[in-house]
Amino acid sequence: MPLDFTAIDFETANPSPASACSVGLVRVRGGEVVATAGWLIRPPAGHDEFQEWNIKIHGIHPSDVASAATWSEQFDRLCNFAGADVLVAHNAGFDLKVLRTAAEVTGEVCPPYRSLCSLQVARKAYVLDSYRLPVAAAAAGFAEFSHHDALADARACAQIVIDAARRAGASDVDTLADSLGVRVSEPRVVEPRVAEPQAATHERAA
Repeated sequence: MPLDFTAIDFETANPSPASACSVGLVRVRGGEVVATAGWLIRPPAGHDEFQEWNIKIHGIHPSDVASAATWSEQFDRLCNFAGADVLVAHNAGFDLKVLRTAAEVTGEVCPPYRSLCSLQVARKAYVLDSYRLPVAAAAAGFAEFSHHDALADARACAQIVIDAARRAGASDVDTLADSLGVRVSEPRVVEPRVAEPQAATHERAA
């Protein structure tokens, strides 16, 4: 199997994991970047307040997303780009939580994505003082990018996994994970709710 995956990065408007305001996507086929996409998102209602700290990090203001597509309007576009790929992200738990939570609050059905964390990969592949994305990406040969620009961050994540696979002689994501002793996370399974049995009632004769 070839080294195929999609790297993904979200920026958020506030601490809510449903507050996605930007996404970057990078498609890798056979260990090569073949397509990229990135766009602004109007966060879901109720999760759309921009906080000063978040703005300071990514530089996105409410006015920037005022005419952007809403989460529901762009969700199919995101899923169509990713297809059935394993999703790669730096601290993947965060980005997958954004994806699933924003879908949940808007009533979208999130595909059962598998995921690989490039932060975990970097910790196994390199010996560094820090494993922050800019430092790990530089070790992978991808330096001087605009950190916290969603597309640039996704491209950096992709390069870490591509470089780590080359170093490990791994031909696909699962082989890479196995060789480094990290895990490709399986999709969260939501168990259907089972109705609780109701206690029997007895009518008392008048």
